[in-house]
Amino acid sequence: MTHDGSFTRRSMLRGAAGAALGLGAAVALGGTAAASTTADAASASTAALGRLRVPKDAISIQLYTLRSLLEEDTEGTLRELAAIGYRKVELAGTYGRTATEFRALLDRFGLRATSSHSGIDGDFGKTLEDARILGQQYLAVPYADFETAQEWRDFARQLDDAGEQARRAGLQFGYHNHAHEFEPVQGRQRPIDIITRQARSWNVYLELDLFWVIDAEVDPSAFVWKNFGRVKQFHVKDRAEDGTWADLGTGTVDFGKIFRKTWLTGVREYVVEHDNPTDPLETARVGYQYLTDLRF
Repeated sequence: MTHDGSFTRRSMLRGAAGAALGLGAAVALGGTAAASTTADAASASTAALGRLRVPKDAISIQLYTLRSLLEEDTEGTLRELAAIGYRKVELAGTYGRTATEFRALLDRFGLRATSSHSGIDGDFGKTLEDARILGQQYLAVPYADFETAQEWRDFARQLDDAGEQARRAGLQFGYHNHAHEFEPVQGRQRPIDIITRQARSWNVYLELDLFWVIDAEVDPSAFVWKNFGRVKQFHVKDRAEDGTWADLGTGTVDFGKIFRKTWLTGVREYVVEHDNPTDPLETARVGYQYLTDLRF
């Protein structure tokens, strides 16, 4: 355990190895039911470890949340995020600056852009080069939607090709979901299953948006265990009673339960996000405080 009470990656892996031995029979069953059983057993296992917390260096924020402020005052907004306590951010553009210029701004305020939302159209080589300049570890496609299973298969192969290029460049490439990927297309396969089967896990990881998974009425913990080791980042986004977005801790999502059940699966970053906040900086403050205070 680290000085702030969080568990190191090494201790997590040791725990995961032990959990895997104890839960092997459940995993062998396959399917959603087995994944749910595994998640419940893992939750019981981690409960014995004590009160868990999200490490501060695992907290990030998707800058899309603050896009209106960043467009008006990029420097001032980054300064405020650093003052709140953030040390990591996820990019959704660089607000008219080059990668080098934006990296200099981040460095000035002690921030790291560990990830970004990036497309695969256009000059993907330039996208990868910019990601290296910015100091990223991850980049993920933020959205896709197709009408047919064949179109999703074609897209998944594109993801796999892009992921292989990224891996060779020393980066990890992923896909960020919404709700529609969990609905079958043409009455058959779910797009998310097409992606996880067609795109190889070592080329394409998953950035799981918890709001949209819950909106699709899917158990996020079971899904993470079914795709063990593939979900590297959570988009931590709360859901109000009426199904709209909410600041963290003010909505209906039991994040503590989700984090506890998935603690041993290899999730590395917890990215605060709100698609349409009334007060973006207050949303950022509330989100950071919620994650640092949460015990599970």
